[in-house]
Amino acid sequence: MKSDIEIARSIELTKIKDIAREVDIPVDHISNYGRYIAKVNEDLIDEERVKKSNLILVTAITPTKAGIGKTTVSIGLALGLNNIGKKAIVALREPSLGPCFGMKGGAAGGGYAQVLPMEKINLHFTGDFHAITSAHNMISALLDNYLYQNRDNGFGLKEVLWRRVLDVNDRSLRYIVTGLGPKSNGITQESGFDITPASEIMAILCLATDEKDLRRRIENILLGFTFDNKKFTVKDLGVAGAITVLLKDALSPNLVQTTEHTAAFVHGGPFANIAHGCNSILATKMAMTFGDYVITEAGFGADLGAEKFYDIKCRKAGIEPKLTVIVVTARGLKMHGGVDQKKIKEPNMEALMNGVSNLDKHLRNLKAFGQSIVVAFNKYAEDVDDEIEFIKQHCNDKGVGFAVNNAFTDGGKGAEELAKLVVDTINENASKPLHYAYEEEDSVETKISKVACNQYGASMITYSTTSRKKIMQIQELGYSSFPICIAKTQYSFSTDPKIYGAVDNFEFHVQDIIINAGAEMLVVVAGEIMRMPGLPKEPQALHIDIVDGEIEGLS
Repeated sequence: MKSDIEIARSIELTKIKDIAREVDIPVDHISNYGRYIAKVNEDLIDEERVKKSNLILVTAITPTKAGIGKTTVSIGLALGLNNIGKKAIVALREPSLGPCFGMKGGAAGGGYAQVLPMEKINLHFTGDFHAITSAHNMISALLDNYLYQNRDNGFGLKEVLWRRVLDVNDRSLRYIVTGLGPKSNGITQESGFDITPASEIMAILCLATDEKDLRRRIENILLGFTFDNKKFTVKDLGVAGAITVLLKDALSPNLVQTTEHTAAFVHGGPFANIAHGCNSILATKMAMTFGDYVITEAGFGADLGAEKFYDIKCRKAGIEPKLTVIVVTARGLKMHGGVDQKKIKEPNMEALMNGVSNLDKHLRNLKAFGQSIVVAFNKYAEDVDDEIEFIKQHCNDKGVGFAVNNAFTDGGKGAEELAKLVVDTINENASKPLHYAYEEEDSVETKISKVACNQYGASMITYSTTSRKKIMQIQELGYSSFPICIAKTQYSFSTDPKIYGAVDNFEFHVQDIIINAGAEMLVVVAGEIMRMPGLPKEPQALHIDIVDGEIEGLS
């Protein structure tokens, strides 16, 4: 079979205006970025149409380094729904350059279930990530300048909370010192970099409902505290208008197409392990305005992405999915069943039987949110029939629908079984109200406890001295009603990335709590998770090149 990039190149793209017309998007409301990409004016969102659309969330079991294929399933399901006569649109996040040149090589789907033009989407796209990076670091520069210019007036901050960001994986930038050298170089102070998907600006862009809301949230960003313990925000800095200007174009959702020339929105890109892991509210609502069925994904496993999708995005946007699809692979279940990654392609029924405990735990959690659930088995070439049949029967015993997804090799045709199951499940189950994991009025500790104990399985929660001080500070500032966004490893229910399966009765250690006053959420940092990833021993960048005028190495 051809590689992802070979498949992407083999498809003759349709002009983006024709893609827009197919789903009734008025072409005079789109701005072309070349022939095959466009920004769509967010004013087109129609809340009445949004209410009538069928929103479908795609999530997954706890991911492994062998991959799950959640984006491929999301795109494949949209293709399958269109194949069976439904008007379906997929809404995804934008890839980050850090993982593209680090481990993943790309994040635009795979095989015959991709969003196109794949090379542009995986690289600079419409410049949204650059705009977010620039806006974030512009605040850093303006803050440092403000402190420098006003130092002789007696003004200063006893604590600066605002770090810098960059869209690369670079462990050397996690902790830095700025302002070294002569006094004209600024004030010497400690700082550091997070990766752009962890930026509060990224979260704000993805949670903003319009330009006015975007500016309001930017104004509320908490930068630090004065020596008399007063908040210092972007509004105090006086530059919210300038930062909004930098993000004006980035706010509009991006329209692209799939491998089968159906509409797709790709907008925003927070990671689910260190941020809230969902594409923008505007892109999702835009897709729901023009699609009868809208498929969106939440990053990593259901314990991270799906929980944050429900508790943060749905709560703030006033939307609810009609159904959640959870993606499983035999490879992933075998790793959760104790098999070494090098042997996961080999048949192993015993490991599979042990590994389904991870799926079962996610199913319990999803049902607690009141969700109708379908299991999508993402098929790989080495999968054998008796193992697939075992997982199918296991799902049937749990009262959950099951379908095999072959979209990677067969495109929409390979996802028709899944599409029909999704439609039938939605039609047969009356829409239930979404249950949240916690209430807004719960204390910060209660929110953490409800997620860590009820969702993850922790039996004890411990707090660092820093995190306890932050909780007191949050209460004093009036931020306790904000939802929590737990940052932890994606590879385990626990905070230890080496513990697979369905671990329970572990200690959950809260290292720090980051106040995102503009995004209106509290980022709870648990375990040893880093908000600036490092590169692997053999980064994907070693395999990315231009050969005979064509880009190679992206996937």
